[in-house]
Amino acid sequence: MKDKVVIITGASSGIGLATAKEFARRGARVVMAARRAEILYEEEKDLRNKGYDALAVVTDVTHEEECKALIEKTIEKYGRIDILINNAGISMRALFRDVEISVLKRLFDVNFWGAVQCTKYALPYLIKSRGVVVGVSSVAGFVGLPGRTGYSASKYALHGFLETLRIENLKNGLRVLILCASFTKSDIRRKALTADGSPQGFTPREEEKMMLPEDVANAIIKALLRKRNYVILSLEGKMTALVKRIAPRILEYAAYIKMASEPESPLAKYDP
Repeated sequence: MKDKVVIITGASSGIGLATAKEFARRGARVVMAARRAEILYEEEKDLRNKGYDALAVVTDVTHEEECKALIEKTIEKYGRIDILINNAGISMRALFRDVEISVLKRLFDVNFWGAVQCTKYALPYLIKSRGVVVGVSSVAGFVGLPGRTGYSASKYALHGFLETLRIENLKNGLRVLILCASFTKSDIRRKALTADGSPQGFTPREEEKMMLPEDVANAIIKALLRKRNYVILSLEGKMTALVKRIAPRILEYAAYIKMASEPESPLAKYDP
């Protein structure tokens, strides 16, 4: 990874920040993109103080012009792009019958359109460098999680986009990696949107038992070095993908039971 130019969205916390730190440690030139300017610049300063090459670009991936500016500033400083990691994402927790349409659109704006817009402007440079587009996804991309319609739908859409991108570019050297993380310790559940778009404010899961962001960061780099196209992390994720193919109805019931067992599950409101 030495001297590779790597763009990471959602890089101010969680998986994105852990990934930025790991790439920097391995000698990459890291471009960190996120909305929270103060935190982003603080993390950039920390990496630079350690002798790493880092550039912070405040970016809201829901705005096309900011995605374009992210790519332009990267090229202006480094002259190339080797890896684009589409990591920015938000979650939700509300039943479809209750959720406002604006919440679902917000999920897609970040999780799907954010990746599409960044990839669109980075693509010519990635093709030139025979680089890699990475989509940080979830098991929610191959099983519909009740109470998370917008999240699952955005991940399904992301998978379709990235798989098509890979096939379109089979002959020019561009690689596409879809990495499906399992439940990972982060603030994503506390910030998850509820039916009216307000943040949930708590996590319904035992965070201490989850995969660490650093584990996901290392898995991304390992998958890149091995030139993988698709990686599913955790036994739970792999079993989910397997059961989806051989016994989808069983998986649907299992998903319902798992989500319904969460504290304050929105399913409980209508469960007979």
